[in-house]
Amino acid sequence: MEHALSLFVRSIFADNMIFAFFLGMCSYLAVSKDVKTAAGLGVAVIFVQTITLPINYLLQIYVLGPLNLGYLSFILFIAVIAAIVQLVEMIVEKFSPSLYNSLGIFLPLIAVNCAIMGGSLFMQQRVILDPENVKAIANLGDAFAFAIGSGIGWMLAIVALAGIREKMEYNDVPKPLQGIGITFITVGLMALAFMCFSGLNI
Repeated sequence: MEHALSLFVRSIFADNMIFAFFLGMCSYLAVSKDVKTAAGLGVAVIFVQTITLPINYLLQIYVLGPLNLGYLSFILFIAVIAAIVQLVEMIVEKFSPSLYNSLGIFLPLIAVNCAIMGGSLFMQQRVILDPENVKAIANLGDAFAFAIGSGIGWMLAIVALAGIREKMEYNDVPKPLQGIGITFITVGLMALAFMCFSGLNI
């Protein structure tokens, strides 16, 4: 339980998918102009990550590992992610058409969001680590903790940037830095701030 809690907290702060590994940057930069839209995409990422990563963990433990089929992991992981994203897309379209329209192409693109795939590949690497290692994923509970934490970390990053970008609309940003320039600077400063959590250990 303590190890799962440690994985959960580390994946939000110390091993944040955006600020530690810069995964999922395309949708992160494109959808982070509005807090409501960013939060909607963040919830979708959490949902997809929470379902796909444990399924891929079970595939790794019971299929890929025992049968020595590690070279098929990319294909199988992507197939699982694509299937779950399709499910999420149908649910969002049915119950929240406005959110579906505001997310546009970026909702189906969760299937190729490298933060989602990165989570599964990190899980695959950490399964074979020493069980005493703080990053090791030793059971299904650890996989769930890592999945939920990494999804929340991604959502925290995109909602925080969206809030800052909304406020920057009312600021006098120098003309050469307007748009993506000031956004890159902001993301860099946020990443530096999150480096304070790099030594975090529960």
